[in-house]
Amino acid sequence: MPEITEGAALWEPSRERREQSQMAGYMRWLAEKRGLRFDSYEALWQWSATELESFWASLWAYFAIRASTPYTRVLDERKMPGARWFEGARLNYAEHAFRHASSAHPAIIALSEIRPRQEISWAALRADVASVAAALRDMGVKPGDRVVSCMPNIPETMVAFLACASLGAVWSSCSPDMGLGAVIDRFKQIGPKVLFAVDGYRYGSKAFDRRPMIEDLERALPTLERVVLLPYLDSGAGLGSLRNGCLWQSLLGRTAPLSFEQVDFQHPLWIVYSSGTSGLPKAMVHGHGGIVLEHLKLMTLHMDLRPGDRICWMTTTGWIMWNLLAAALLGGATAVLFDGNPLHPDPGTLWRAVAETRATCFGAGAAFFNACMKADLEPGQAVDLSALEQIGSTG
Repeated sequence: MPEITEGAALWEPSRERREQSQMAGYMRWLAEKRGLRFDSYEALWQWSATELESFWASLWAYFAIRASTPYTRVLDERKMPGARWFEGARLNYAEHAFRHASSAHPAIIALSEIRPRQEISWAALRADVASVAAALRDMGVKPGDRVVSCMPNIPETMVAFLACASLGAVWSSCSPDMGLGAVIDRFKQIGPKVLFAVDGYRYGSKAFDRRPMIEDLERALPTLERVVLLPYLDSGAGLGSLRNGCLWQSLLGRTAPLSFEQVDFQHPLWIVYSSGTSGLPKAMVHGHGGIVLEHLKLMTLHMDLRPGDRICWMTTTGWIMWNLLAAALLGGATAVLFDGNPLHPDPGTLWRAVAETRATCFGAGAAFFNACMKADLEPGQAVDLSALEQIGSTG
């Protein structure tokens, strides 16, 4: 292997591969439909950074964004804060998540320390989302209401999020391994109406009962009207002393059709948080339209993912990378969910999961890769990673 120096490219795609990329396809579309020809990616980038209105309007058209009412203008004024994008447009994130549903590949593949491997078809995902959305509607959840979650990276969490988004309610999530104080610091700021939670979870073969924390959380959040409990650690777990609790299973099996509340382009989709290292965690609101456009751009042009690709990113539900996993559905890719300790019983655990699921894109935090390096792990020698095309690292 040649000597590695900072800033030196170790690999470049062939001309053929570049031409087959979706970025190249977008550039050809710009030439054909907009009369815009760029001789390099750098020239395209410069145009996107200076001609904001034309660039984002082109993405709207290129991705054929579905909106019940059209936008009147792309951008009202180039100012921050306060810029208003695509005024007049009404749409829904969850509607776009099902646009590329297909029987040819699953919507979700899930691996867990608790359960055997699961494959969730697009049809099954849609049925569960429709049922949970109907149940939330019966609970009185309306557009703008906040719905929060203390659930792991499992299919039920994705179902709850999509059901929430379909109603125009606002989603926010913390991982169940977070402490009570950290969760309260986040959720108390936003006044949630409904909480989704698990009874507990397993990490590195150790069981963690979270029912006492969920009961404390119910008492600490006066705006809560309902707690939905999923028996995950113990399939026979009950509601305990929850005052306004119901079990996840009671939300399923309804035959209501899945409808999509049409909301303003800037209507809140989810609330994410800063780390909280300099005071209370800061709540940051992302809108339906902005995330649809940004994540389609990310998944399609930057990551070159296509329908049938499989993306696995090691993340908890309290990290922004979980939101990236949800974005896989926007482009018709399969979201590969992993819940557990990626280094247990050994550093090869997560790599075996990547191989088993035939993931084409895999990502994790830098700490995970450092741990693999310290263990002298050579994953490409240990398992079959022939389906894997790209690796991402954060942090």
